[in-house]
Amino acid sequence: MGRRKKIVQECERLMDKPENIRNIAIAAHVDHGKTTLSDNLLAGAGMISEDTAGHQLAMDTEEDEQERGITIDAANVSMTHEYDEKNHLINLIDTPGHVDFGGDVTRAMRAVDGALVVVDAVEGAMPQTETVLRQALREGVKPALFINKVDRLISELQEGPQEMQQRLMAVIRDVNELIRGMTEEMDDVGDWRVSVEEGTVAFGSALYKWGVSMPSMQETGMDFGDIIELERADEREELHERTPLSDVVLDMVCEHFPNPIDAQPRRIPRIWRGDAESELAEQMRLVDDEGEVVLMVTDISMDPHAGEIATGRVFSGTIEKGQELYVSGTAGKNRVQSVGIFMGGEREEVEHVPAGNIAAVTGLRDAIAGSTVSSVEMTPFESIEHISEPVITKSVEAKSMDDLPKLIETLRQVSKEDPTIRIEINEDTGEHLISGQGELHLEVITQRIERNQGIPVITGEPIVVFREQPTRAGDVVEGISPNRHNRFYISVEPLSQDIVDILKLGEASMDMPELERREALQEAGMDKDTSQNVEHIYGTNILIDDTKGIQHLNETMELVIEGLEEALDDGPLAAEPVQGALIRLHDAKLHEDAIHRGPAQVIPATRQAVHGALIDAEVRLLEPIQNVRIDVPNEHMGPASGEIQGRRGRVDDMYQEGDLMVVEGVAPVSEMLGFSSDIRSATEGRASWNTENAGFQVMADNLQGETITEIRERKGMKTELPPSVDYF
Repeated sequence: MGRRKKIVQECERLMDKPENIRNIAIAAHVDHGKTTLSDNLLAGAGMISEDTAGHQLAMDTEEDEQERGITIDAANVSMTHEYDEKNHLINLIDTPGHVDFGGDVTRAMRAVDGALVVVDAVEGAMPQTETVLRQALREGVKPALFINKVDRLISELQEGPQEMQQRLMAVIRDVNELIRGMTEEMDDVGDWRVSVEEGTVAFGSALYKWGVSMPSMQETGMDFGDIIELERADEREELHERTPLSDVVLDMVCEHFPNPIDAQPRRIPRIWRGDAESELAEQMRLVDDEGEVVLMVTDISMDPHAGEIATGRVFSGTIEKGQELYVSGTAGKNRVQSVGIFMGGEREEVEHVPAGNIAAVTGLRDAIAGSTVSSVEMTPFESIEHISEPVITKSVEAKSMDDLPKLIETLRQVSKEDPTIRIEINEDTGEHLISGQGELHLEVITQRIERNQGIPVITGEPIVVFREQPTRAGDVVEGISPNRHNRFYISVEPLSQDIVDILKLGEASMDMPELERREALQEAGMDKDTSQNVEHIYGTNILIDDTKGIQHLNETMELVIEGLEEALDDGPLAAEPVQGALIRLHDAKLHEDAIHRGPAQVIPATRQAVHGALIDAEVRLLEPIQNVRIDVPNEHMGPASGEIQGRRGRVDDMYQEGDLMVVEGVAPVSEMLGFSSDIRSATEGRASWNTENAGFQVMADNLQGETITEIRERKGMKTELPPSVDYF
């Protein structure tokens, strides 16, 4: 029997023992060494050769990942590890580090109970380190820390034991400060800060396959002095043999990460808002493999042989071939064709996957990333809230009209697999707009359409996504229906940033019980009366019904909401989405005959009133901005900071870190297009940089009019603004 087959059989045997299961994700800033570490763990589990570990990048299964040297898709693998005389099943997800693929990290965190955060010893905690920690902690996932590239401190920076220790302790302090800040208000977790003494921190070199932690040092008798000696003598092979990285890290995972039995009672209330007293809730809390099947889909991928694969966490019951299961938000049932587990790029079919495990299922044709799949109809899990939203758009057309149906099908599949991608399909013109997290995100998607699907495409220049937002409280505006029989009286005012933030995070939504939603809005600063009259929440906008006893309004409200959503999708300035608006419906005059207050009357009247009220509330164009960090040698600091300032950006900080200068600032996304090549030439290729989406800010007044005209022209709209927009 082959080695791989034996591992699969051992995994199957352990699946029924939830106390021996650990579901973990590896997460980090880009280039801090996650995938190299994953290679080590796979080699330690006997799944790939020891010789190629660290270079094989076994979890980067796609061709473009190997070419670019970065992880683009989260990759799953199940492996076994013996610890404390017991064999453990470890379901691991290697996640991307690049900010453009952060959606994969968010979705992976829903499936796991522990996050191994990897930090480069030289660079320390970086912006994306903070983001992945926030993603983990929001999902109730416990962190542990691996400080990688310690060999660089010894060989490149020539640090002694004292200096090294100080530097490593500074990294731990920074990470703990982030954890403390994020868990302060989480009453369902204890102190999750990491600690060398407790064994939740490990150090090492993923490239040279050695690692140490406090427990491993006590076991092997090694200390940092020995490590420095062996590293300087180039005895890395001996270092690896005496203290192999995979054993140190997997021991830490088995000892300190919770198993599903410990984790699910805490995680279920955090991610599911169904009836906590129900039998189903109890089955999920107890990881009951004989209960109803409940699977949360966190990833959709395509297999050329098996078709669409839905990967996700089984919270209750046992999933097996032939079951007929409900998919949240769709009618009817889907039949499970096969069940398996992932071994890196390969999927191995198994008989069944019980609660507490991560399963790879075929046959769930209606599922998308974020679906709840179950054997009974149930309240779905909370939607997975992605931290950043699309900021760049590209048009994509098939070179040949014959490929158009195939392209439309492929784009639908892309949006199913990656919910952070937004797609608008215009079946009349053959032009399609793809919006994503950044230039790289869209480049990868379009390349994969050409390479994997064989559809030659033409892509347009990147277009920046804008938003529209009111800036003051406006007066009441009247909207009149085309037949003049229905009138709506609406005003708009800006929402506070605190309320916008909780709406973005899904902490106040129409899916919640009313009392809970009210409390959340009041805590964020909304007054009591307003919070009691919330009629609808759309994105980061809220509709308040301030009317009193208007006849027929109840049966018309659905159409009012439809008109409102249309108006907010295409704001009055440039048909860009509206955010942060509090819309109040003060009064309405409705025709008593239903035939005269149908969709063709109510929707345009509402739209007219909302747009008019937004203009009265001095709606402004918002542009997306990015935080920028550049690490550069001292002599190139001037040109590097000039690159930010020359892009309507501002430099917030400059400081020395090791032998490099760090420049931190913010700049508009529209000005950052082409930044990569410009910064390379400005610094003779010596700079490394990182950008992170930082939301939207109001565009300078002197640029508003010109930008709005450009957008309207591009969209084929009339270029003159509505007459009442005279404040630019």
